[in-house]
Amino acid sequence: MTFGEQPAYLRVAGDLRKKIVDGSLPPHTRLPSQARIRAEYGVSDTVALEARKVLMAEGLVEGRSGSGTYVRERPVPRRIARSGYRSDHGATPFRQEQADAAARGTWESNSAQAEASGAVAERLGLKAGERVMCTKYVFRDAGEVMMLSTSWEPLAVTGRTPVMLPEEGPLGGMGVVERMAAIDVVVDNVTEEVGARPGLAEELSALGGVPGHVVLVIQRTYYASGRPVETADVVVPADRYRVAYHLPVK
Repeated sequence: MTFGEQPAYLRVAGDLRKKIVDGSLPPHTRLPSQARIRAEYGVSDTVALEARKVLMAEGLVEGRSGSGTYVRERPVPRRIARSGYRSDHGATPFRQEQADAAARGTWESNSAQAEASGAVAERLGLKAGERVMCTKYVFRDAGEVMMLSTSWEPLAVTGRTPVMLPEEGPLGGMGVVERMAAIDVVVDNVTEEVGARPGLAEELSALGGVPGHVVLVIQRTYYASGRPVETADVVVPADRYRVAYHLPVK
């Protein structure tokens, strides 16, 4: 096989990827061996190995100890709905994060005081090291972990108030807008920025991914008269979910 300017291992990976996508190499099929790739494409062992590494990093194939490398089952992406703030009193944290009236699921949370890192402090308009309430969430749908979230709220805003703990007290679980309103802080704006990156080891362990899998990260921040009062990172496995936004037209 004649190759152009693109590195040979990428051309080989691209051809194998096409076969996986079009079904020529269906799920659970063993990927051609390194020797077969070498012979079929006229490349070296090194090129064949690097091509296989590319497909593994993309999550298209997986290694099975003592058996070889196999095409992974590709999940049909499901939707996670997002929208601007909705006045929806009594909504569960799962419902608030997914913003879908039909959404049902379970969640766990854990809150603890912490010092704001440089990045979190910048997002909240604080100085690095200022105290925040950090809450970590795990969201499940039909028992499967679908989403992780970590939120930070300045204790300068919520400290020593009934809403200091987001999931406890009289307004536990009511959401940022309702909780802040209870202490006369009026949330009037929310922003979300969506990016993608390789998942961290602890994230992939919780989400059921493998090293190299990509996650979507939604950075959300609530504001009250221009002052950030909560910021969060929502982490979603990119191979299993799509993020859909519903934005009102004004």
